[in-house]
Amino acid sequence: MPEEPGVAELFKALADPTRRVILDELVLRDEQTLFELCTRLVSIHGMSSSRQAVSQHLDVLEAAGLVRVERKGRYKFHFLDTAPLARIAERWTSPHHPEPKELS
Repeated sequence: MPEEPGVAELFKALADPTRRVILDELVLRDEQTLFELCTRLVSIHGMSSSRQAVSQHLDVLEAAGLVRVERKGRYKFHFLDTAPLARIAERWTSPHHPEPKELS
């Protein structure tokens, strides 16, 4: 059974512990700039990721659909989007989901 588009990107995004912490931060306080996220990662979690590294993590999360970005003036604000997670949960909880093919 082929996976839906974007499923691999979603699991890749969730596999990294730094990206999971970034998502946790957006749960606690949505609509953060890169600077705010970097500051909170250092002050709350003791993580010393560079701004460039955090920016790259945000790019992966955005590509997976877990983060959306809105530009307001000179600033980019990051928002959590849990819709992809709901689609994954539905994949395993829906009674109408097709049976997986057996491996040969």
